[in-house]
Amino acid sequence: MSDVTGVLAVLGEQQGTGVLLTPNLILTSAHVLGGARSATAATPHEAVPGRLAVVWSDDRLDAALLQSGYHLGTPPPSSALATDRPIPGCEIVGFPRVQRYDGQKLDVDQFTGTVLPMAGLLRRTLTVELDHPPVTATEDGPSPLAGLSGAPVLADGRLLGIVRAVPRGRGHRRLECVPLTAVLADEEVRRWLPHGVAPPIRITGTHPHDQSYEEEYAEAVGTTYRRTRIFGLDELGKRASQWDLDTAYLSLEAVSKAPGSPDRVPQRIDDLLASRPRVLLRGDAGAGKTTLVWWLAAHAAAGTLGPNLAELNGLVPFVVPLRTLRARGNGYPSPADLPGVAGLMVDAAPDGWAGRVLAAGRGLLLVDGLDEVPAEERETAHTWLSRLLARYPRTRCVATVRPFAVAPDWLGSEEFEELTLLPLRDADIQAFVAAWHAAARLDGGSDENLADLERDLAQQFRHNPTLADLARTPLLCAVICALHRLRDGFLPDTRWALYSSALQMLLGVRDERRHVDAPDGVSMSVEEHTQLLQRLAAWLVRGGQTEFTRDQALHQLTRALPGMPRVSAQGRPETILTHLLNRSGLLLERTDGVYQFAHRTFQDFLAAKELVEDDQLAEALRHAHDQQWHDVLLLAAGHCRRHDLPVLVTGLLEAGSATRKRDLKTTLYVLAALASQHAAWLDGHLHSRVSKAVKTVTPPRSTEQVGQLSRLGGYVLPLLPGPDETPRNLVDTVTTLISSIGGREALPYARAFAEAGQADRFAAYWDWFPLAAFAREIVPHMGTDIPILMSRPEQLSLLPDHPTVQIQGDFDEDELVSGLAGRRLGFLSIGGNTRLTDLGFLQSLDCSQLYGLFLYGCRLADLNAVMGLSELVYIRLVGVTNDAGVLDLTPLRDLPELHVKVEGVLRDQILGGTALGNRLTVE
Repeated sequence: MSDVTGVLAVLGEQQGTGVLLTPNLILTSAHVLGGARSATAATPHEAVPGRLAVVWSDDRLDAALLQSGYHLGTPPPSSALATDRPIPGCEIVGFPRVQRYDGQKLDVDQFTGTVLPMAGLLRRTLTVELDHPPVTATEDGPSPLAGLSGAPVLADGRLLGIVRAVPRGRGHRRLECVPLTAVLADEEVRRWLPHGVAPPIRITGTHPHDQSYEEEYAEAVGTTYRRTRIFGLDELGKRASQWDLDTAYLSLEAVSKAPGSPDRVPQRIDDLLASRPRVLLRGDAGAGKTTLVWWLAAHAAAGTLGPNLAELNGLVPFVVPLRTLRARGNGYPSPADLPGVAGLMVDAAPDGWAGRVLAAGRGLLLVDGLDEVPAEERETAHTWLSRLLARYPRTRCVATVRPFAVAPDWLGSEEFEELTLLPLRDADIQAFVAAWHAAARLDGGSDENLADLERDLAQQFRHNPTLADLARTPLLCAVICALHRLRDGFLPDTRWALYSSALQMLLGVRDERRHVDAPDGVSMSVEEHTQLLQRLAAWLVRGGQTEFTRDQALHQLTRALPGMPRVSAQGRPETILTHLLNRSGLLLERTDGVYQFAHRTFQDFLAAKELVEDDQLAEALRHAHDQQWHDVLLLAAGHCRRHDLPVLVTGLLEAGSATRKRDLKTTLYVLAALASQHAAWLDGHLHSRVSKAVKTVTPPRSTEQVGQLSRLGGYVLPLLPGPDETPRNLVDTVTTLISSIGGREALPYARAFAEAGQADRFAAYWDWFPLAAFAREIVPHMGTDIPILMSRPEQLSLLPDHPTVQIQGDFDEDELVSGLAGRRLGFLSIGGNTRLTDLGFLQSLDCSQLYGLFLYGCRLADLNAVMGLSELVYIRLVGVTNDAGVLDLTPLRDLPELHVKVEGVLRDQILGGTALGNRLTVE
């Protein structure tokens, strides 16, 4: 009779757990025995023969020793606790009440947590804080951990003590334990141990100053990253013009695989990050990448992330802003440098602190802006990141980059999964508008009706698709909100006009509106502000950086001011720089003495203006191969005069024809086409050259080409081959491109492919087209086994008779029942739903032939409604748990033909899985 863990169930007056101190001596809790002089024990496989005698008991300690006449197994080595610092990564193994199967059969369970030596110091107890709550339970009901009394607390496999009680008021996450040292201090206990027992090993592996510094560091992270500026609300004053990230953060959608992949299902970024320890996040300028990094850092440090990301709570975030390293001319940080690279207002870390954090697997590495590294240095950045993670393989990491700055799977060898941020959906835009106006009301004047403005803008977004398409990133959505407020509802209609109007607003109208005259003793026109800022912006772009020091800015101003006598007469360069920092609304201090433009897009816009006005288009075109210059080249088109634009367009075409890299060629031809669209007049021959050039890179052969060509919208549709002309291996990229463009103008092209037998390829893109027309013209051509993605309630009512349905978003039970009633379902997928708490609505539907169920990103209290689905043979659950972070599969055990696949949930968060045997797969 043996058990390799040395852990057994102890059955006395109640059921508890025990751990071997010797091969025949069990340590358990005294209250489990209830005063009895003997007890029985068991493992999940069999009972221990005979009764075990109680040879020692101490009610004060709540500990007891049981002796068996049989060899029961191998005890774990013992350790004494000789530190006052937390010990993370400890484990508890036992037989709690919640871990039963087939009614009342014992099953071992495992928990992880942190030993907190100081928490029970006064009561001489050992305190453990679990990493996750065990299950949902009421505060006044029995603890779900009942039965864990006597379970061993282990650190690196060594015994520290045993569980004694679960204190009330802690959400069943804190355990009170008996330290092994207290048990071994009793003379009678020592008499029962063999004379040759080695003294306990003392745990002293933490630095005496780590805990206090870690608390200071967490506070500094919160101070630095908890707030973000609200574009266009600078007039509220410094405090009110900043949003707390709890308010400002908008959980965007992302996809985890390339377009056209069967699993390309959009999900909220929080849900996707939950199950992915290493992520490369791609996103356009202004898409919210840096905001996400700040939000993760602030909340991980404070331990306030929600259930999905609870594993990150308490991790130590190390933010590495690569743009800052570039500005300072620093190399890539060593582990010891990580606490200082973000410029936090905190003292230097204790020697070796960051290395100890990373070695313990408690680090969260947040690398922001890989695209800020020049292309020729990116392999150096790759090497740095690879070596750091190889040295500390348990470190979680999120890195951000613009969509096409690095090759696909660039970090694949380091086990990074790539996520791509998606444009704001219509519902996201409406949520952003509401939040922006809520912030504006903090200091709205009595003569300003912000509620009316909010309603008007929301209405414009609903009824003007062109305007909504301009607002697909948080930055541009904020620009539109600000301009709409300033202009009492009138808005520009192009991206270039938006930026131009925003500069007018920030550089001139703001102070005029507030009746501020000559602030800082300096009076400058909009154009004078612009001339200084555009020189600074061009210098940054030429140097491949986005941040600058005060001395660098003063050097640039000193060179520019002699040509501006009216401005230079008002003060020295130091005075003018102070004015620009205080009044322009375009410059901000990132860290002490380091500055940047409010957003890189404004830097690129102003740099483009400077290059055009300084007749330096040729210089810009020499950098056409460099991704960091692409936005500058595109924005230059809006600044070009009539004779400049053909030079820009021709230069882009020539740069594209000169490269053999198909993706780069596509990018440059797309830039040429976008630039040509800025022209009120452009030679017809040049228009024709642009069109022919774009046609040479169709049909697209890669995800990158699809992304670039989709920027042209309807322009590219007539240039695509039809269904009979498209090579079979490129049908997927062509149909994905048509879907990415979407709208009414793309519908005839989608219909042509649908009628040619390719309708299934559009199943995930219904809401990218006019809803009724898509249901009428595309859906009837789809195979009945293809799941059609629906994200709006009206799609349910429009869907023809189709047994395979995929529903994403916050549909409530009534909407699901009314939309699916009368259909005979064969396969149903539900995801990204925060309003649905159970599957009871299935009982109101015809599920007599439902064979497959796919649930992802949902919080479900239970799966009880599945028990009645007799034909169900497959269920896939991705990131599905209850509010306590637990997935209970017990209701599925009575469906003998059912196979279950679980993803994004740890095994120790799954209950009832043992009964499913090999019918359960966990990834």
